[in-house]
Amino acid sequence: MSFDVDVTAARGDALVGARFAVGEGLTMLVGPSGVGKTSVLDMIAGLLRPLHGHVRVGGRTLYDAATGIDVPPERRRVGYVFQDMRLFPHRRVRANLLYGARDGARLAEVAAMLDLGHLLDRWPRTLSGGEARRVAIGRALLSDAAFLLLDEPLSSLDPARREEAARAIERVRDTRAVPILMVTHDRGEAERLGDRVIAIG
Repeated sequence: MSFDVDVTAARGDALVGARFAVGEGLTMLVGPSGVGKTSVLDMIAGLLRPLHGHVRVGGRTLYDAATGIDVPPERRRVGYVFQDMRLFPHRRVRANLLYGARDGARLAEVAAMLDLGHLLDRWPRTLSGGEARRVAIGRALLSDAAFLLLDEPLSSLDPARREEAARAIERVRDTRAVPILMVTHDRGEAERLGDRVIAIG
């Protein structure tokens, strides 16, 4: 499965966008803060409408300004892990993971892959930053996503939690046949984790 993205949108008084095509594996979108990396993810996910261009994933058109195609976000099969993770504070880890899941039978598989089995009955407020990131990634996987978008998933973590979250992403990259697009401003992180690196800005 491949991404084919050519998008531009307005953010305030500025235009942001990117143009790239990538295949399976983990693609890193790297650039300094403020150049529009998160906006590109939002356009792919359908949370920000491009002014022009297109978004295609695996031959399926999600957005095309020329033809008027604009698939709603809930039908794009996007697994989006936001910077702030957005876990539901009133749901335990198990319920967070299963929110939006199409196949709850895969819970044990995903929990084992991301080392979440011992956390299933915990509340989000009791999790470390690295644990919360792993839960957010697991929830995205259980949503039966056709592809994953990760927005700075290692930011604001101490070195130990950063390494923990990085290993979880590597396990997803190495064991799941789903393309991943991950945003970072850290070039070293991009080169370590990515199968390919795209620089913007």
